[in-house]
Amino acid sequence: MLSLRVLARVGVLAAVYALLTILPPLNALGYGPVQVRVSEALTVLPFVFPWATWGLYMGCILANLGSPFLVWDLTLGAFSSLAAAFLTRRMPRASLAPLPPVIVNALLVSVYVAPLSGMPYLLVAMYIAAGQAVACYGLGYPLLVYILKNRRLREILEGGENP
Repeated sequence: MLSLRVLARVGVLAAVYALLTILPPLNALGYGPVQVRVSEALTVLPFVFPWATWGLYMGCILANLGSPFLVWDLTLGAFSSLAAAFLTRRMPRASLAPLPPVIVNALLVSVYVAPLSGMPYLLVAMYIAAGQAVACYGLGYPLLVYILKNRRLREILEGGENP
């Protein structure tokens, strides 16, 4: 059973992820075949905090309410985020933590974005992989390194509990 503290952390992370996706000017980068979701920097968090998996999943659902690919993004897009988060938790070292969101989103999100955009799958997959790499390695990895080096911050975010 999840404690109220864990549920609160999940809710806050979901809200932050959604806001970093839907608020202008970041929303211009968050959808379509060429995208760099700044919120995807947060996808490294499950490496340290298992509860973050569910915050990212719920945040992705909320963020995708603003998507032009609404039904597809709410289902396959959110599933892609959930799968990537579970894989991120299992990475053997921090430098690999950003890799699952890059690969999973490039492969799965492109399955529906390419035909809905009228673009070739491989091209869209490369665009999404590049955008994910910018967000996950360019922003997320430095965030992860900072968290790993800051014991007090980790303690605050862990709250002594992990589901």
